Amino acid sequence: MTAAVNILVVDDEPNGFDVIEALLFREGYEVHYAANGFAALEYLETTLPDVILLDVMMPEMDGLEVCQRVKSNKDWQHIPIVMVTALSSKEDLGRCLDAGADDFISKPITGIELRARTRSMLRIKQQYDALATALQLREDLSHSVVHDLRNPITSITLAIEILNSTDLDSKQSRKVNQMGRSVQQLRSMTDQLLVLAKADAGKMLLNRQTCSIADLVAETVANFDDLAQAKKINIKYERSLNADLNLDRDLIGRTIENLLANAIKFSPSQSEIAIALHSQDDAIAIEIADQGKGITPELQQAIFERYEVGQIMPGIQQTGLGLAFCKLIVEAHDGQIWAESNDPQGAVFTIQLPTPSPSATKQPSPLPTVS
Repeated sequence: MTAAVNILVVDDEPNGFDVIEALLFREGYEVHYAANGFAALEYLETTLPDVILLDVMMPEMDGLEVCQRVKSNKDWQHIPIVMVTALSSKEDLGRCLDAGADDFISKPITGIELRARTRSMLRIKQQYDALATALQLREDLSHSVVHDLRNPITSITLAIEILNSTDLDSKQSRKVNQMGRSVQQLRSMTDQLLVLAKADAGKMLLNRQTCSIADLVAETVANFDDLAQAKKINIKYERSLNADLNLDRDLIGRTIENLLANAIKFSPSQSEIAIALHSQDDAIAIEIADQGKGITPELQQAIFERYEVGQIMPGIQQTGLGLAFCKLIVEAHDGQIWAESNDPQGAVFTIQLPTPSPSATKQPSPLPTVS
């Protein structure tokens, strides 16, 4: 059985509601009333109507402010809003649309126009609901496929380990190691997609443990030695402190891996990648600077959005998920991540994590530079 259409009328004049209710009576809608903007927002906390008929001229909080608040809320912004107004100038109607209204109707209201505009908004809402359902089904399917990919990846990994235990000549060994790195990248991408899916569902949990951030960065750098050498790129790691942080070691490690992998991917041969670990603004910062083509100021924020690849680079695989994963993980640790230009060429990515208690931070004995 199809659920009844829910219409919310927001008007400080009860007579205005009575008129609208009477005009919509034969449509079979459930028409609900909110006497002011505050009551309307309170209603939305528990019930999502199919259409909102919103009076513009109301005391304390007018319809424009109510409209802006509804449209700025990700859980409400899909609800169509029809502004009901006695204003008729183009400037006033323009303000209604700028506030986020989907349509407007002028007073005095006529039954034919009210019913037509309401039906128009309901068609938009139904199309949105159908699209949202289709997208959710597609997303659920993709998450299921990604999850199931872990089984064949595990089988391939086991096969590579068996091959490595046999007598291989140098060329065969290089190929098997190349296969191993590719499978590791595939596993990392699969895990990232699963983490993003858990975050979307509000089910991502951090497995925090105390670990040395300097050692974590050093281990990550060591894992990329072969790849960097193959591309004739020098990785320079300088650390001015050592700190024990309470974090999810695996997720922060993968975040650093993503940034370092990107730096190698976008850096030319015979260049250098500089990694620095130091204190910055009462926090601990990890900076990864490359000498690639860099990122334009316009894209330095956008590249952290999901599926945003920034500038297309021929011959380089770009999914637009790696940096979105990094941003998600860093912010889950109450940190920040950003990109800026490297002088004279390239980009610098910075991860900033909250400083631990003074007892957890210590100046290390002199540490060698890893190159």
